Amino acid sequence: MAEFEFTLILSGLTDFDDAMVDQLVEAGCDDATVAQRYGRVYITFARETSSHQEAILTAIRDIHRANIGATVMRIEDCNLITPAEIARRLGRSRQNLDQYIKGTRGPGGFPAPACNITEGAPLYYWCEVAFWANLHDLLSDQANIQAQEIATINTILELSHQQRIVPTIAEKLIREMQICAPIDCGPTS
Repeated sequence: MAEFEFTLILSGLTDFDDAMVDQLVEAGCDDATVAQRYGRVYITFARETSSHQEAILTAIRDIHRANIGATVMRIEDCNLITPAEIARRLGRSRQNLDQYIKGTRGPGGFPAPACNITEGAPLYYWCEVAFWANLHDLLSDQANIQAQEIATINTILELSHQQRIVPTIAEKLIREMQICAPIDCGPTS
């Protein structure tokens, strides 16, 4: 068993009260702190389980079981990050990371940026960088697995969130793009 710390951002609430906190505690969230900032309620956990994934998934289930009118929108961990943040996470200097990106140092093959390419301030997918860094012994297996889990869980949560707020658009686009996440995508007729 190990303790895993993470924050889940909620949708459906703009504030909370003691009764909601009591419902969360009764549903199993006695290892969490509820807070609100910028009109968004979030819950920070320090959950003891056998794995990072289990900690997050059981927390999501507990929040839904509390029936407080909220759903989990995402894990507070942004997958799109700057080169400066990549350097920080890898324990490298910005200059060293720039050399990795340009291929003038290290093993080569650094992942290409995901967005802001034309604006000259590229952002990278942390899950791609973590995979590359782990492959080249620059990041632990555990940190890489956690990056992959968070990216995947957030993708599923964000798709589910879009399906709730704009179901007709989400369903139409899922059908048009001929993809479906392993969640209920509804009828395809």
